[in-house]
Amino acid sequence: MRILVFNAGSSSLKFGVFDTAGPADTTQAFKGSFERFRDGGCAYRFQCGENDESGTAPHADLPAAIAAVPGVLQTHDITGIQAVGHRIAHGGDGFDAPAHLDEETLARIEALTPLAPLHNPANLEAVRVARKVWPDLPQMGVFDTAFHLTNPARATTYAVPEPWRRAGLRRYGFHGTSHKYVAERAAQALGQPLQALRIISVHLGNGASVCAVNMGHSMDSSMGLTPLEGLVMGTRSGDVDPGAFGYLHRQMGLSIEAIEAALYSDSGLKGLTDSSDMRDVEERAAAGDAAAQLAINIYAYRARKYLGAYAAAMGGVDAVVFTGGIGENSASMRRRICDGLEFMGLRLDHDRNQAVRLQGREAPQIQALEARVAVIVTETAEQLQIAREVAAHLAAPRPVPGPIPVAVSGRHVHLSAEAVEALFGPGYSLTPGKPLRQPGNWAAKERVTIEGPKGRLERVAILGPLRGRTQIEVSRTDSFALGIDAPVRDSGQLSGTPRVRLIGPAGHFDTDGLIVAARHIHTNPEEAVAMGLADGQLVDVRIDGSERGLTFTRVLVRVQDGAFTEMHIDTDEANAAGIGPDCEGEVVPGLAAHPVDGTG
Repeated sequence: MRILVFNAGSSSLKFGVFDTAGPADTTQAFKGSFERFRDGGCAYRFQCGENDESGTAPHADLPAAIAAVPGVLQTHDITGIQAVGHRIAHGGDGFDAPAHLDEETLARIEALTPLAPLHNPANLEAVRVARKVWPDLPQMGVFDTAFHLTNPARATTYAVPEPWRRAGLRRYGFHGTSHKYVAERAAQALGQPLQALRIISVHLGNGASVCAVNMGHSMDSSMGLTPLEGLVMGTRSGDVDPGAFGYLHRQMGLSIEAIEAALYSDSGLKGLTDSSDMRDVEERAAAGDAAAQLAINIYAYRARKYLGAYAAAMGGVDAVVFTGGIGENSASMRRRICDGLEFMGLRLDHDRNQAVRLQGREAPQIQALEARVAVIVTETAEQLQIAREVAAHLAAPRPVPGPIPVAVSGRHVHLSAEAVEALFGPGYSLTPGKPLRQPGNWAAKERVTIEGPKGRLERVAILGPLRGRTQIEVSRTDSFALGIDAPVRDSGQLSGTPRVRLIGPAGHFDTDGLIVAARHIHTNPEEAVAMGLADGQLVDVRIDGSERGLTFTRVLVRVQDGAFTEMHIDTDEANAAGIGPDCEGEVVPGLAAHPVDGTG
C-alpha cells in the first residue's frame, strides 16, 4: 500500500510517501518539507531516491503548501497514493488507534483544542485541506497520545479535586508515535520480542520527553496534560511548581495567559541561555559561559532523574534508547545523562558513544561490554510509523458482531513442579478435579494460601497442568488485601513482578509471578475467522446484559488451536459491570480493533 503522510505544524509542513508491504517492510519513496512561511513564500526541500533539492517556493501558508503537494509528487513521478495519514497531536482518552477522519471524528478532535492549542489546529487544517485535495482517499489520523493510553491510573491521575478531574485534568503524554517506533526498533536491534523488554525511550529534541515502555506497552511518560510537563526543552520549561502561577501573578502582576505563553515559548534552554539550540549552548559552555554550563547541567540532571524513576517503576530496565536531534547527535549529553547510573547496570563505552553514525535507520549499541543495560541510539521515524499504523489498520480484520461468553476468573495460581513439592511434599502430584472449558485445563482438588505483608487469601484455587514458572493471578482488590502492588500483565509476562508467599500443608514457597491478569479473549482459528478477529489484536467488548453495562477496552485476542471461545475478566471487572452467570459480550465492530504485533 502506498501512503502519503502529513505532519503539519503552525509554521511547517513535513510529508512523505511510504510503500508498506508488511510490518517490517516499509520503505520511503519520497520525503518533503515546506518551512519558514513568510513574505509570501517558504523554503522547501525534497528528497527522492538519490535526488536531494532545496530552495524557495511561492507558498505563503500551510493550506497553500498542502495544495501544492500533488504537483510536487507528479513532478517526481510519485503516483498511486492509496491513503493519507495525518499526525494528530492530541487525541484525549478517546483515540487509542488510528481513526478515519470523517466530520464526526474531526469535531471530536477539535473539541480537544484547549489541551493542545499550539498543535491540534494546524493538524486539523492539514486534514481539511487534504480532504478537498484527495476527496476519494481514506484520510486517517494517528495520535501522539494513543500509545500512552495504556498508562495505569496511578500514572495519569493528578491529586486534585474531583470536579477538575471530571473536566479532563489528567496526564496524557505525547511523542507516543516516536516512543513506539524507537521501542520497536530497539527490540529488533536486540533480537528480542518487545513484549519481553523493559525499555526507557529518551526523545531529546526541541521538544523532549521520556517514556517507560514496559513489556510492549507505555507505562508512564514525562509529559502530562500538555507538552509542558517533564524535561527541560528548547523553549518549554518542563516541570515547574504549579504554585508559580499564583506567585508570579501576585509578585509581577502577570496574567495566566502571559505565564502560560512564557512557559511554552520563552523558557527551557532559551529561558536559561537566550538560545533554544543545544549545539549553541554546548559551544558557549565549552567557552566558559556560566549560564550555558548551568543549562546543560539542569538538562542532563532532569533526564537522569527520569531514567532512575522509570527503572524503579518497571522493576528494572533492559535498554535505554536515545533519539531526537539531541539524543541522536550529542555524545556529551548522552554521557552526562548516563554517568552515575552504573549502580543499575548502565554504563557507556566511550569509543562507541563517540562513534555513533546513523544511516539507513541503524540502531547502534553504545554500552560498555560488561554493562547489564543496553544503550541504543537511533533516529526516530514518526512518519514511517504513521504509515505502518495506517496500513495495518486498513488491512486489519473488522470484528463481526456476535455473542462471546464472559467468564469471571477468580484468584488462582499456576504452579511449577518445584512449587508443588515445596507446598505439598517431595514427589507429590496434584489431583485433577473439575475440568475447565479450555481443553486440557483443570482445577485441582488441593488449595493454597497466599500471604502478603498485610493479610492472607485462603483456599485459593490451583489450576493445572503444571507450568515451568509459578504464576499467581489476583484482582486489584486482592492485591490491596495482601498489601502488595501487583502489576497488570498478560499471562506469562512475569519479569519484574513482585514476590509473594504461597503456603501449603507441607511448607511455604516464596516466588515472584504475582499479577493482575489483563483481560483477554480465548478463541480458536475457525471462530476467529468467523468473528473477524486475529491473534494479538486488541478489541473493545461491550457488555449490555447487565445492570451496569459498559465497554471493556483493549481486550487481547488469543487464538489457539482447540480453544473454547470466551472472554476472561477478573472479579473487580465483573463487579464493575454487574456481571452474573451466563453473561455475554460483543466485540465492538469497526474501528475498535487494532493489532499489537508491533505495527499499530
